[in-house]
Amino acid sequence: MDEDTEYNKVGDVVGCHVEDAVTFWAQNISRNNDILKLSRALAEVCPQANSVFGNPDFTKIYGGCFSEDKCWYRCKVQQVISDEKCQVLYIDYGNSEILNRSEIVEIPKNLQFPSIAKKYRLWGLQIPPDQDLNQFDQGRKFLCSLIFEKEIKMRHKATYQDGTVVAQAEYGKVDIGEEVAKKGFAEKCKSPINANNCKEKKIDVVPYKPWNAKVTAPAWENRPNPSVSNRLKGRFGDQIGTNMRNENHTGNHMPFAKEKLMACDFIMGSNISLAKIKQDQKLIEENEKLKKEKEILQEENHILLHNYKELESTIAQLNHQVQEEKEASKETLKHLGETLHTYVGTKLRSLAAQVEVLKEVRCANMNVHFGDDLFRAVKEVTERCLIVPSSLGKLEKIWAEYNLAQEMIQLCKNVNESDVLILKRNEVQQNLYSAVEEFIREVEELPLSERSTILQFFDLTSEVSLKSEEVVGNVDEVLEKVESDICKELEISLVAQDEADKEIILNAYNKVIQKIRQEQHLITVVQSKYLTSVEFKKQIAEWLNKSPNIDNLFSIKKTLKNVKARLRWKLVEKSNLEESDDYSEYEITKIKEEITGLRNSLIQEIYNEQEEYERLTCLVQKWFPELPLLHPEAGILKYMNSGGLLTVSLERDLLDAEPLKKLSTKHPLVCSEVQEQKVLLKGYSVDVNTEAKVIERTAKYHRAWSEFKEKSGLLQLMFLFLCKSDPLVYLMVPYYPGASLGALQASTPLTSEEILKVMEGVARGLHTLHKANIVHGSLHTNNVFALNRKQGIVGDFDFTKSVDQRASANSMVVGNLNLISPELRMGHLASPSSDMYAYGCLLFWLFVGDQEFKIKENGTPEVDGLNMDNKVKSLLLNLICSNRMTAEQVLNDECFLFPDVIPAPPQSEPGEELECEKTEEKGEDIISSDNKTDDNEEIDPSQ
Repeated sequence: MDEDTEYNKVGDVVGCHVEDAVTFWAQNISRNNDILKLSRALAEVCPQANSVFGNPDFTKIYGGCFSEDKCWYRCKVQQVISDEKCQVLYIDYGNSEILNRSEIVEIPKNLQFPSIAKKYRLWGLQIPPDQDLNQFDQGRKFLCSLIFEKEIKMRHKATYQDGTVVAQAEYGKVDIGEEVAKKGFAEKCKSPINANNCKEKKIDVVPYKPWNAKVTAPAWENRPNPSVSNRLKGRFGDQIGTNMRNENHTGNHMPFAKEKLMACDFIMGSNISLAKIKQDQKLIEENEKLKKEKEILQEENHILLHNYKELESTIAQLNHQVQEEKEASKETLKHLGETLHTYVGTKLRSLAAQVEVLKEVRCANMNVHFGDDLFRAVKEVTERCLIVPSSLGKLEKIWAEYNLAQEMIQLCKNVNESDVLILKRNEVQQNLYSAVEEFIREVEELPLSERSTILQFFDLTSEVSLKSEEVVGNVDEVLEKVESDICKELEISLVAQDEADKEIILNAYNKVIQKIRQEQHLITVVQSKYLTSVEFKKQIAEWLNKSPNIDNLFSIKKTLKNVKARLRWKLVEKSNLEESDDYSEYEITKIKEEITGLRNSLIQEIYNEQEEYERLTCLVQKWFPELPLLHPEAGILKYMNSGGLLTVSLERDLLDAEPLKKLSTKHPLVCSEVQEQKVLLKGYSVDVNTEAKVIERTAKYHRAWSEFKEKSGLLQLMFLFLCKSDPLVYLMVPYYPGASLGALQASTPLTSEEILKVMEGVARGLHTLHKANIVHGSLHTNNVFALNRKQGIVGDFDFTKSVDQRASANSMVVGNLNLISPELRMGHLASPSSDMYAYGCLLFWLFVGDQEFKIKENGTPEVDGLNMDNKVKSLLLNLICSNRMTAEQVLNDECFLFPDVIPAPPQSEPGEELECEKTEEKGEDIISSDNKTDDNEEIDPSQ
């Protein structure tokens, strides 16, 4: 190639590997098709080719399996590391690594053409001699960011003996060499190289183009290991730059001689050999170290094995000793048993005779055996009786002052007035704390337990028997004591007494009993006050001289606000993506996952907010009634009034809600998912008056549920929140698809055992409501759920309606059976009894199956004559009559105590079953229609 032609020649390349801040490898863009075709050819040839054995040829081109992607690339062997490993250079990309010989194979001659990648060095630059390893690595990374996989214009300047091209590199309008020098990763050569003073090595570079196929993919995508950090890199470029600098004099522009370049190559080879020797020496040292560690571990293993055998021998000896002691214990117990059997029998026969005599004496004279015990009782209640603790009166007085101070604060509506009341309360609180401490100290010095036991013993009207755990000592001592007491009582009882003596004894007895009762009452009062005082001291100690901090609540609210803002932004992003024409499914999926995570975080923060509200509510009710007045912005009073159900942090548009238009047209009803749980949002239109009523009714229902939670038998109310844009209040409840009685009986009817389990839960739910003075008034097939076909729960109701409005709804029918009780149809008010009538009708409907039944004139079903268990019939008759059972009585009925003995309800023939299903479907259509027009709360969350 002519030197003038090659100098300043411009070519387009793509960077593929960086060695240091001034040296890199690149591929000519024109070789794009060649690289792709070469990759395919190697993938076909190399897996069947022979591996390299013996001494490899350093000038020959082989195929190498790259360790990271397990694809085949052309390579040359640079160095033999051991009998099994060699270091290779991937000639078409410039990176190197160590491979097993089995991963290096022979390739055909038609694939052994010159490398596609060339090694380049930035013109006029060299690595500074004082550069440390960290700066060297940063320079390499910086150059990589400028040229890796980027189209670069290379202006040819010179060529080294090893084929390295010295060139000026440009990326767009950026001079890459100048950028590297500006960053300080390289410096200008003191003797710059140019085309006129550098002896250029003529390299016959013939483009290899055996294929003519056109490929659109970029060639640099098919490279081994695009990551710079994972390649094996040498510092030859740095050494060449250093040697060149040392060979040239300052200010002398003499060209490089061929001998100097060869000397440079020799130095590089020497450095590589020295590094190889150091590496081998290090491996030998590590091998010797591992051998020594192996010997130490073998010795430790031998010692452990010896110790293990000794322990096994010791355990065997101990087992033998334990077995011998066990046999000896059995013999001893057997002997003691025989001895005790004989002794106790003899003793008890003697005692039995004496007890018979004592019984006869007691029957003849009931008062005589009181004598001795009465004398001791008089002594106890007169000489050793307890007196009222001196601190009790003071404590009760301060307690009354404290309660009054708390009540005054609670009634106060003015913040300025509350400050005076709080100061007064705090002063009383300090006095109360001191009085409590004094009272506790005084009570702890009193023998309350001892006196209580003594008084119970002397209470001659109580019948206290000796318990087995109260027996002290062995059997012989107990029997001797019993015998002595019996003989003593017989001696006293056989002494004759006149009427005057009896009168004196009875009067003394009455006085003693009165004293005992008074002292027992005193002990009870003192113990009660003591427990209350201890609890007060334990809880109030934390709040003396300070008020609770609500900063944590505000912090949670701030976090909630942030999460809601992020969630809204993500929802806008998702909407924009869906409306655009070029969005990808991956982007949509990713943003949906982020939205789900934010929704879960929002619900979790709302739960945290509720926990903090619960803590503050407890403080308000016990110690600090002023908190709602001092911090109205916290909304503590609203939370307390809603029973912990109302939240202002949840909004309808933040949830992924799907409208259920088929089930409701009057009120909004949507389905959503919260923390992997399906929920329903029920929307109710409210005004100023009905809003307060809804909050009051939901709070009352929620408090009833909260007392027993999952065991309450009620559907949980999760959240209650108001809509900001519309006059709506939303109620969130769990969503149980296909779990309502109506849905289950239409698809797979419950068995008799399942019916009783489910209806027991329903009775428990009604009992929970009635105990809280709540009448459901809307019990029907779509508002009772059978979770997992065994747990029955009662659904909620329309909280915007009164109980009488709910009870008169059209949905209170199942088939041709009206669930509204006769008294309601006559105009009476709804009551727990009317709930139990609806319950009885549902139970009747479940058990009657496909049997035909008659309806009486008063609208109640005819139970007699049906094929049904007698126990179930008896229960039904007590539920549909005028004097009905309560929910608590139903729970104690023998049907629910022994459900396994109840036979299954009769099933219809296959032909009849189809007709019945059509009837049920028709009935369901009627119910759905009713729900649409009336839209009760009892809309089936299972549909």
